[in-house]
Amino acid sequence: HQYLGRTNHPDTTRAHASKMAILLRGLGFNVNFAPVVDVNINPENPVIGKLERSFSGDASLVAKHAGVFIEEHRSNGVIATVKHFPGHGSAWNDSHYGLADVSETWKPVELQPYRQLISQGLVDMVMSAHIFHSDWHDELPATLNPEIMTGLLRQEHGFEGVLVSDDMQMGAITEFFGLEQAVVLAVNAGIDLLIFANNSVYEPEIASKVIEIIRENVASGRIQKSRIRESYARIMELKNRMTGS
Repeated sequence: HQYLGRTNHPDTTRAHASKMAILLRGLGFNVNFAPVVDVNINPENPVIGKLERSFSGDASLVAKHAGVFIEEHRSNGVIATVKHFPGHGSAWNDSHYGLADVSETWKPVELQPYRQLISQGLVDMVMSAHIFHSDWHDELPATLNPEIMTGLLRQEHGFEGVLVSDDMQMGAITEFFGLEQAVVLAVNAGIDLLIFANNSVYEPEIASKVIEIIRENVASGRIQKSRIRESYARIMELKNRMTGS
């Protein structure tokens, strides 16, 4: 992304995105967890800036190139996912390994790419960020916070698509929350799809374990059935739109 942002030729971004989408589709994939729309506020960020994953420190340029990226994926039958909401670009820490506290670094401009892309009708999926900000909540990272996932993203920014978590096995989650607690909080915050990458740790039964946690907590009333129905409706609407059915 950084190379494409620095080059700043939309046709170059289009060519690279098209090649990627065609390859993915040819291999049988219909979702790409990209593009990164984090604004490169902190170039020393160990998981965004230093890995050259951000298009730019200019939010408008980020939105421009992300829009091209999304269009090319859509035209090739691949769903794109903008990430990491509400913005991981200012962090000094890597949320893969522990708490990424952005209380002193996060800036409202990090919301601009989402606002622009949503208003243009280009956002089908959004991935959350496991970042913590003391002004948002005194304990919960963004992924587990309904005021951010539902309030800020859906109600204030008007996002109606599918909301997916970042990997729920990352340190920012596992070091502070048990599995059941994290799953319940994420679903109640508004997450529609939960990612368990199973690479930092490996649990062969993680899918069935999480399904059972959700089933039990729906039965007990900690998760409302209506919350599950909302997610199901969003996922099926996107699937039907992509398949033309």
